[in-house]
Amino acid sequence: MYPERPAGIAYGGDYNPEQWPREVLEEDVVLMREAGVNLVSLGMFSWALMEPGPGRYAFGWLDEIIDRLHEGGVAVGLATPTAAPPAWFVARHPDVLPVTREGRRIGFGGRQSACSSAPAFREATAGLVRAMGEHYRDHPAVVMWHVHNEYGAPLGECYCEHSVTAWRDWLRHTYRDLSALNEAWGTTFWGQTYTDWSEIDAPRANHTVINPAQSLDYARFSDGQHREHYALQRDILRELAPGVPVTTNFAGTVNCKSADLWQWARELDVVANDHYLKAERPDNHIDLAMSADLARSVAGGAPWMLMEHSAGAVNWQPRNIAKRPGEMRRNSLAHVARGSDSVLFFQWRASRFGAEKFHSGLVPHAGTDSEQWREVVRLGADLRALAGVRGSRVGAEVAIVWDWESYWALELDWRPSVDLTFRERVDAFYEALWREHVTVDFVHPSSDISGYRVVVAPSSYLLTEASAKNLHRYVEAGGNLLVSYFSGIVDEHDTVHPGAHPGALRELLGLSIEEFHPLREHETVTLAGGERARVWSERVRPAGARAVRDFADGPDAGHPAFTRHDLGAGTAWYLATAPVTGLRDLLAQVLDHANVSRPRGLPETLELVRRGGHVFLINHGEEPVTVEGVSGTSVFDGVRHDGPVTVAPGAVTVVVASPHP
Repeated sequence: MYPERPAGIAYGGDYNPEQWPREVLEEDVVLMREAGVNLVSLGMFSWALMEPGPGRYAFGWLDEIIDRLHEGGVAVGLATPTAAPPAWFVARHPDVLPVTREGRRIGFGGRQSACSSAPAFREATAGLVRAMGEHYRDHPAVVMWHVHNEYGAPLGECYCEHSVTAWRDWLRHTYRDLSALNEAWGTTFWGQTYTDWSEIDAPRANHTVINPAQSLDYARFSDGQHREHYALQRDILRELAPGVPVTTNFAGTVNCKSADLWQWARELDVVANDHYLKAERPDNHIDLAMSADLARSVAGGAPWMLMEHSAGAVNWQPRNIAKRPGEMRRNSLAHVARGSDSVLFFQWRASRFGAEKFHSGLVPHAGTDSEQWREVVRLGADLRALAGVRGSRVGAEVAIVWDWESYWALELDWRPSVDLTFRERVDAFYEALWREHVTVDFVHPSSDISGYRVVVAPSSYLLTEASAKNLHRYVEAGGNLLVSYFSGIVDEHDTVHPGAHPGALRELLGLSIEEFHPLREHETVTLAGGERARVWSERVRPAGARAVRDFADGPDAGHPAFTRHDLGAGTAWYLATAPVTGLRDLLAQVLDHANVSRPRGLPETLELVRRGGHVFLINHGEEPVTVEGVSGTSVFDGVRHDGPVTVAPGAVTVVVASPHP
């Protein structure tokens, strides 16, 4: 359920009027009109002003601001400010402050500074949200409720007494009896067998490794506690203001490890995501594209909301590099190209005080006589021209498997190599596909994947038996599955599948692995095709699969490094190492075998995405790029194209077209 208003692409961002004197506030709506802003998120960190004392609610100041915005044609996503409990509340309930894994209770003054399991916090949350819902349920400016802020970041897991009580309740509900828990956790190892629920503590810091199955369950539990806190607010708001969509903003789909967004998406009326560039990464636009594709995928392919990104520099990276001219526009339109129906920022005005005073805003410290403000106004005009994109979808022939539970499990302690990380392989395969100009969806391994020509599983260390069967059916029915090393190793309890690795995928891939051979830090091996590889080698024994590439040297010289297994109507491929060079060429073999359509001959700097009837051409390079075979009308200048379209350096062209370039 996407907000009906504003029409077209929503444009604006977080608005924090409590930081400014009245004369500035009176100027804001005038400037919002100039820029084309039509939606702001309001009240995000204003609990102390909304409830200055226990049960004493004060909304008059907020009424005045919302009324002024409404008169100016700006809609409001009204936020519940529960990510920043007030000082008076924490002073009365110091037990709500989270406790770290090491046993240290954090102090007051940050954000996400209350444990989602704490009864006093939940009670106060319910009271505040009910008061807000009753007061604003009929206000015509309020088109959406925005609950909390970035669950899971920075507070993923809490180890306080309230969390432990809730944890034991969760375990009782999950396992029913202790014998089932003991079996799932393998507690006979290191003598950890439990005889009473009260004996079970949170997986706190230890001088050695904690039971990995216990740690994995605690990640599931902790994420679920945050979802319960969200649902508490959502249900009150749905009761009081039915028909008004409710959401929360993800702390970056690709960067928030602690939240299982497949689970979260079921709880939201519309998926909303925050994304901030990794400023020092030269090709950070690829990370942006991946975040947007994952947001769209979590939304089930439906339009989603870019709730936050930055107009310029952020304030929390080691080196906060400002965006170059045109970069904000490219970033914003890339999100729209990949399915967002909004372009929202943190924040409207750059703050003069507080922890984020060096974070950029739509209105910079330099004011409106600045290049940044002129870009803000231009972007508003661009988004008005793109109103016809709203509601349309992005198609993809290729999917990447992404599972947060596998993410959690893979990065627990004592794996065969410290270089085994979830994101490393996912990033590598996504980047290769991006440079091949292939648009990608992300999928859970248990989801319906029958519509994709190719599915890539880069980091499926944890794979349930049911998910493995799903992948098997996909290949037998004609799909192409490409699996990377150290996948299919354990089940949902981090227990190794029986038999030789990769247990869950052994029959599907037509091979077994005799032994892992992790490589040293700077060690590389060579494949028979000349490709160099790092991190990993292993002794692959084909059992139906045939070698496409062998290892030319290293511990597994002469043995398969890249295999294919024809199974039913499809093919399963396996790559047993991490190519430093040649990954894109190996991947292209799979894409060609599956007849995946993609433009040929375009430089890697050109990003091409089709959304509905619109073709987005984004030039991230310093040279003009000509794209052949585009017919249609340019959205921004009305020029008709019938064949080549030239995109200037750093520019974006959007054409309403029909044939694929």
